[in-house]
Amino acid sequence: MSAVTSLSPSATAWRAWLTANGPRLLLFAKNQTRNAQDAEDVLQDALVKLVEKLNDGSFDGGQDMWMAYLYTTIRRQAIDLGRKDDRRRKREDFVSDEIEAEAAVKSDPWFESDASGEETRGQLEAGLKELPTKFSEVILLKIWSDKTFAEIGVMLQISQNTAASRYRYGLEMLKRKLVESKTKGDLSL
Repeated sequence: MSAVTSLSPSATAWRAWLTANGPRLLLFAKNQTRNAQDAEDVLQDALVKLVEKLNDGSFDGGQDMWMAYLYTTIRRQAIDLGRKDDRRRKREDFVSDEIEAEAAVKSDPWFESDASGEETRGQLEAGLKELPTKFSEVILLKIWSDKTFAEIGVMLQISQNTAASRYRYGLEMLKRKLVESKTKGDLSL
């Protein structure tokens, strides 16, 4: 029992760790799921799985491996949740997702920063949501989670070079979208 206790952090240590890393994990979960509620559920499930692994002693690695484990678990949980939702929608033949997605985009900002202008934040959110997931997830991990391309490669099960390439292409696409918005007058940068 003492070995398990030594692997599990105290409540204070958990709070400090979650305060430091929770926003990055939630941002990644929001990118992987279809709405904020699913993102919160996926994140909570991933954290519960981590705690269970720590408590039963089956987690390989120390605290430095928690983030990689959580990113991978969030991604897999989001994929599973997406598949489950798709099957349910087909069974019910109910197509109101467009309305819900619009409401979620308008009411749930991805970036919660006082320094970000509302207009710019909205354009960045829209631009990231329009990018293919394979590009947006690398951008989010690199910029907002401060991950290296090697770490991103491990988390997404791609090569380091592929991660770097997706990052460059994704930023270029995002830049084009923002320049286009500025040219149209939708954005005053």
